[in-house]
Amino acid sequence: MNINEKLATIQTKFKSKKSRFNSFGKYYFRSAEDILEATKPYLLDLGVSVTINEELIANEEFPIMQSTATITDGKDSIQATALVGVDLQQKGMQMPQKFGSASSYGKKYALGNLFLIDDTQDADHGKAAKPKLEGQALTKAKAFLKAGGSLDAIKNKYEIPAATLKTL
Repeated sequence: MNINEKLATIQTKFKSKKSRFNSFGKYYFRSAEDILEATKPYLLDLGVSVTINEELIANEEFPIMQSTATITDGKDSIQATALVGVDLQQKGMQMPQKFGSASSYGKKYALGNLFLIDDTQDADHGKAAKPKLEGQALTKAKAFLKAGGSLDAIKNKYEIPAATLKTL
């Protein structure tokens, strides 16, 4: 079985529940740790390993981190990335927490991209409304796109008014 077949096996059989609850936003979510834990049964069976690497790729207006999730069988590998801005203005957090939060988010989305995890709200947990893309989120989105990020990734996360979409 080649690396593509091994990854496809995980992508089609893998399940990771959204078992964590955000009481502020009133929604359930999964973490990078939840995703990694759910992949463990496949690793030995398929002879693969999964790693995540992070790199600070920009530090102009605000830092942008790139997280890269890799699956390898020791011979071949497949990677998926995610870009995340570090919100230096986030209130109530020390600097290590700001970077740690961005790191956790980036890891989760890199893994989600690798394993094709649908990040829509689970039916049994209700549907969380997407926030509107405005203010600081809009500034971050523009920087994300400038750094090579995907417009589809932004559309999946935010409700984007038509006038705002034209500015992106």
